Amino acid sequence: MAFSANPLSLSVPEPAFETWLRDSGYLEIVDQRTSDLHRLSSTSAAAATSSSSSAAAPSTTASSAISNGFFVSFFSNVGTLLSLFTFNPFSKLAPSDFSGDTPSWTLKFFGSCESYSFPSSPAQARLRVHENVKRYARNYASLFILIFACSLYQMPLALVGLLSCLALWDLLKLCGGRFGLDQYPTTKLILICIAQCATAAILFSSNVHSAFLCAVGVSYAVMILHASFRKLTPSKQSTQRDGNKRVIIK
Repeated sequence: MAFSANPLSLSVPEPAFETWLRDSGYLEIVDQRTSDLHRLSSTSAAAATSSSSSAAAPSTTASSAISNGFFVSFFSNVGTLLSLFTFNPFSKLAPSDFSGDTPSWTLKFFGSCESYSFPSSPAQARLRVHENVKRYARNYASLFILIFACSLYQMPLALVGLLSCLALWDLLKLCGGRFGLDQYPTTKLILICIAQCATAAILFSSNVHSAFLCAVGVSYAVMILHASFRKLTPSKQSTQRDGNKRVIIK
């Protein structure tokens, strides 16, 4: 009789254990574990460097080792930041992520100072970005709307052009309902084509596309930085499981 492997067993391989944690919804444990392993490796590397430099005795060797360690850490952090722009952060995003309730801005989205840390590796940054984009999709969408509104406020001509386009389409809809354009599909199609050309001309002449591209760039940078620095918190799924376990135990 074959028995399935126990994921809580000490003999389970590390990749299998991490996979089980990911599938069970305990990604915050994987995130914390990655940070702890990086901190331990950095501490052991620094201790080895200091011991080798102290064994060598000259002060120049110790100072060069410290400077080398600083540059290695600096370029490693820069590489981690650059890796954030080499993958698609929306690859795991689903339409259902926008249908739920908006997470709390103070407690969940921003959190406290302890809720942020520099990602120790590109893998950890990728894990955080993918999960945080799914969890805070509605918050990021609200931020984009706010940034786009601020950019339109700084560009009054673009704001006037956007309002003119909205008024144009509302006027077309009103005329269609009053004059019964549904009975004349050819005339309605011609008017829609004229409205589309007029909309494109108004948007291009009023620089609405510049405001839109500026809002997209700023909101994307804010989203990437927040999602990569924000530590993973227990998901709703794992919280419900823990609550059910407590109820069963009681």
